[in-house]
Amino acid sequence: MIKNGAKADALLGWMGSLADPTRLRLLRLLERNELGVAELCDVLQMPQSTVSRHLKTLSDQGWVLSRRQGTNHLYRTILDELEAPARKLWLLAREQTEEWPTVRQDRLRLEQVLRARETDASTFFAGAAAEWDRLRTELYGRSFTFDAMLALLPRDHVVADLGCGTASVAAQLAPHVKQVIGVDNSAAMLKAAKKRAVDLPNVELRRGELEALPIPSGACDAALLLLALTYVPEPTKVLEEVARILKPGGRAVVVDLLPHDRDSFRRQLGQHHMGFDPKDLEKTMTQAGLTGTASRPLAPEPGVKGPALFLATATRNS
Repeated sequence: MIKNGAKADALLGWMGSLADPTRLRLLRLLERNELGVAELCDVLQMPQSTVSRHLKTLSDQGWVLSRRQGTNHLYRTILDELEAPARKLWLLAREQTEEWPTVRQDRLRLEQVLRARETDASTFFAGAAAEWDRLRTELYGRSFTFDAMLALLPRDHVVADLGCGTASVAAQLAPHVKQVIGVDNSAAMLKAAKKRAVDLPNVELRRGELEALPIPSGACDAALLLLALTYVPEPTKVLEEVARILKPGGRAVVVDLLPHDRDSFRRQLGQHHMGFDPKDLEKTMTQAGLTGTASRPLAPEPGVKGPALFLATATRNS
């Protein structure tokens, strides 16, 4: 009787451990990697107190072990050492969360953390090369490299900045192309944009909807949609408009959110969509009259708080 009761208590404890989404995410991250608390905070985008509390629960339940390395504690799972029922529960939980958007976001951030580790190791052994990068940044800054890449753009290009906001991107593009046409439906945004572009005669700002662009057909060599599609109810119509305004061979560039499940984030920023599957967006771009579609996730920058992003590109059919 006692034995059976102990089994039931153990089962309930294991189920309780896996019933929390944060602990599920931690176990997935620690299944193949040994990570410190700071690294886990970066991936999960949670404060240290929250991550440490959940790690303690997992440790008390026997899911993870930790070891000290200098001033840090590194954690890893001990799934191979678990009792058979606990392993079965975990395998089921892992299978059922494989397509969870949050897991995909975590995976991208984990890749960035692991790359940072490799960079740290390379920096340690690089010696003079690492010193040169630091010295160059101290002497000249970083923006000159961005300006140099922008200078690769053809000088005769007309670029549409769709959902231009305060024209920060338009202002960066303006010195390098013939014309930038910024479109936004917000009077407040355009007011701020006009202040920024007051000394840029080749930046033209127009108020309009992305689903019905105030730009003639075939007028642009390139079109940018940077964090704009999540704000429109019907992205398909916007992409059809992008195809319409591009010249044959013109390029479309989209940067937007990968799928996520942070509904409070979506509501806070007034967005219509909780990200896009890049492959689905590629299909929509093709249906809109664009060709040569391609997409890739973008590595999250250190310290950012929003969902991870992707980049998609395509060309207007000739």
